[in-house]
Amino acid sequence: MWKVIGAALAVLILSACGRQDSAEQAPAYDFSKDAYIWLEEVEGEKALAWVEEQNAASLGHLESLPIFEPLKDRNLDIYNSDERIATPAMRGDYVYNFWRDEDNVRGRWRRMLLDDYVEGSEEWELVLDVDKLAEGENEDWVWKGAQCLRPEYRRCLLNLSRGGADAVVVREFDVETKTFVMDGFSIPEAKHRVSWIDESSVWVGSDFGEESLTDSGYPRTARVWKRGEPIEEATEVFAGEQTDVAAGVYRAWDRDESYDVAYRVPSFFETLNYLYVGDGEFAHIDIPKDADFVGVMNGQMLVQLKTDWQIGETTYPQAALMSIDFARFMDGDRDFEILVVPGKSMAIPRGGILTTRDYLIVRQLDDVVSKLQRFTFVDGKWMSEDIATDDLGTITLGSSSDESNIFFFTYENFLTPDTLYVADEGGRTVKALRSLPAFFDSEGMTVEQHFATSKDGTRVPYFVVLPRGFEPDGTTPTLLYGYGGFEVSRTPGYSATVGHSWLERGGAYVVANIRGGGEYGPAWHHAALKENRQRAYDDFIAVGEDLVARGITSPERLGIRGGSNGGLLTGVMLTQRPDLWGAVVVQVPLLDMKRYNKLLAGASWMGEYGDPDTDDWEYIKEYSPYHNLDPAADYPTPFFTTSTRDDRVHPGHARKMVARMKEMGHDLLYYENTVGGHAGASDNEQVARVQALIYSYLWDQLASPAPE
Repeated sequence: MWKVIGAALAVLILSACGRQDSAEQAPAYDFSKDAYIWLEEVEGEKALAWVEEQNAASLGHLESLPIFEPLKDRNLDIYNSDERIATPAMRGDYVYNFWRDEDNVRGRWRRMLLDDYVEGSEEWELVLDVDKLAEGENEDWVWKGAQCLRPEYRRCLLNLSRGGADAVVVREFDVETKTFVMDGFSIPEAKHRVSWIDESSVWVGSDFGEESLTDSGYPRTARVWKRGEPIEEATEVFAGEQTDVAAGVYRAWDRDESYDVAYRVPSFFETLNYLYVGDGEFAHIDIPKDADFVGVMNGQMLVQLKTDWQIGETTYPQAALMSIDFARFMDGDRDFEILVVPGKSMAIPRGGILTTRDYLIVRQLDDVVSKLQRFTFVDGKWMSEDIATDDLGTITLGSSSDESNIFFFTYENFLTPDTLYVADEGGRTVKALRSLPAFFDSEGMTVEQHFATSKDGTRVPYFVVLPRGFEPDGTTPTLLYGYGGFEVSRTPGYSATVGHSWLERGGAYVVANIRGGGEYGPAWHHAALKENRQRAYDDFIAVGEDLVARGITSPERLGIRGGSNGGLLTGVMLTQRPDLWGAVVVQVPLLDMKRYNKLLAGASWMGEYGDPDTDDWEYIKEYSPYHNLDPAADYPTPFFTTSTRDDRVHPGHARKMVARMKEMGHDLLYYENTVGGHAGASDNEQVARVQALIYSYLWDQLASPAPE
């Protein structure tokens, strides 16, 4: 089975400063010249000096708050806890795991026999110590995963990032000798696409110089690179267009049969797939560009639609999961079998399909609550059965293999810690293996699901976790989280950090399932694309207003938080409805929507937001936070966060927003981590610190005095 490789979207910033007396007299901003464009020079001397100045002011305030150190220390205890679940990745007879703790800050890559893991063993075999590697090579290595060559899984291509950036160094590693392969496959730092073909060759896309990358900064070409030859001499076999998001070739498997699949990604939500037939020739896998080519299982091609597909007199409906014999399809057959058509309240979310040797496992959301089904291909037809699961929670499908019928999954909800299950025979046998301990006391807390009515009448679901002793008197400090983009679903999940930092201390926590996400399938996502983006923001505002109307909180005690596209969301909320929030956390955000497509991976997201260099700017400018700041507005004091090493969303977004707000005289906080990539932090200590800064800020803004 294979899955298409797609582009993906998904640390903190602080600066305490006093409000200028003459804010209303701030000069009009000339966006055609953009006086703060120098802050886009990521590691420019002037820009970094500015960052240091902002960090010092903000950290001086936040780290002096009495609540900061207890939060940071408790975070670090949790993140370093030996009681965390060691999540397995199946490879042959082994499961692999990457583990960080107090003694292994950068982490250890390790393995154990699958049978031993299932039986509950804790005896891991060390494969690679990244801390020792980083020390020995004097590099700031951050682990970014490994790809191993089947069926032996002995030779692996390791991805190592400097400081947590998306760009990685690739190096070949032998897991038996636990050494890097001398004169093995090795690629300098770049945003690579690499896939094993066999022991002597790989598919590779990388930065080969002029025209080898797309406008989005991802590989445009794919080469066959043979062992022992210089990478520059590898033979180019496939190429996409300069304007594509990305292009490449990868090898996938259906049991013992391998396939080589090329892909072009014209836009973030469109992919053209091709089957490699040899001698440099590719045959188009002729499905709609916006459909997901899920893969091939037992000779059956699996496709999930994003929009209706008309074939002759037959209409295959939006969101359907369908199957057809792959060989017959390539010969022209189009008589698909429909496996699943999610109902109006249902969706198959990203990561909702998993295969074993004989079973197809499908996760659906029903009003954002997870349900599982298994499918078996028998006598030319798919047979389905439900897999019993708990209610009002989230199932996450984990590791599986087409070499066996074993798979792993987890279950959790807001108040129930994760439990890892191992399943065999398509879930006919299920065994709980490991559970997280309760990292916070949830006794007396309750979870409710409500629906707010958006501006256009759409019902928007949200979950609210209420603290013990809750009274609907509008006084409860409340944190509202949202994302609303890229068909990403936000579902009930256990967060030890939210639990001990917020809920245990008397706060309410809310997750809004606004349009732009995938909670109700592709239609829910499409409803907030491009010119309809404001709908996502209207949905979020509606949830905030509903929380106030229900007496759960009040504007002065309502805080919001979001990162990446969610950082754009909270940036828009700051400028559109400053009266509705008492605190605003804006993490690794997009904010300058006029220039986002020119910064790092920004061009890849025009399928989501539109092209600001065209007439699309007419609707983009209506919500672009950077362009809608008002010197006379009464903004709550926001907290901006970013990372110098984020090579996905440019730190210039946050920097420029902060600089312009300061020019206008607005109070704010800013923190830029100098490492950490798009995640904002690269080790447990950094994560603990960043989270403590955020929650210290929230309590400082929303409760006086902050709880001990």
